[in-house]
Amino acid sequence: MIELRAELLRYLLSGAVATVVHFVVLTINVEVLALESVGLANFIAAIFGSTSAFLGNRYLVFRTVREPLVKQLAKFSGLYFSVACFHGLALFIWSDLLRWNYAHGFVVATMIQIAFGYLGNKLWVFKA
Repeated sequence: MIELRAELLRYLLSGAVATVVHFVVLTINVEVLALESVGLANFIAAIFGSTSAFLGNRYLVFRTVREPLVKQLAKFSGLYFSVACFHGLALFIWSDLLRWNYAHGFVVATMIQIAFGYLGNKLWVFKA
């Protein structure tokens, strides 16, 4: 039970870092580069956030380096591609179609992403 709590704490910490990376790149894409589609800007940002998440999950959270890096990366990429598509679609609907604030939509989509990401990583990508 203590190890599960520690793992969840590490997951949240790693995820927080990845989320900050994701949101900073999203903000740069929207505010500095002036990309008109928030959905596209978010998809690009998700690549940066996902890279940070993979490294954090492999080396900090689940600490499972027994499986080859390329195999874990392939599984992780499949999982996060699915999650990123959900996140991008959610933000597209929220911001581009409904014209609601993208930062609020980002928070809602990210909360759902956290739950699916943890379960997918624990049960499939980094299972020990």
